[in-house]
Amino acid sequence: MSIDNQIDIPPSFIALYLKPGRERPTAPHEEILARYELCEDMASMLVEHARELAFDEDMEQKVLRQCHEGLLANSLSDPSNLSVLTIQESVWVIHRLAELLEWKPLAFEG
Repeated sequence: MSIDNQIDIPPSFIALYLKPGRERPTAPHEEILARYELCEDMASMLVEHARELAFDEDMEQKVLRQCHEGLLANSLSDPSNLSVLTIQESVWVIHRLAELLEWKPLAFEG
């Protein structure tokens, strides 16, 4: 058994690949796993940066918003680049970042 088979992809991430009313993801497991690892790594990499920027509790939401805007800027600049996050993945990364920091999650519209 490969180590990839031992990684549990959270349902919140798999949900990014589900169409309403469907139970099967729209991408193969290997692709979802690779995208999940990319997003989890991105959230982990942003932890220290976000902590440094949020010098008090009032700054947490602003920092999460700034991080999200940075992720979106990269995504919108070259959406065909597979190393860049989709809009949905960037939202997931920011939710995960808030979870890792034990901050209140950023509310997204739509």
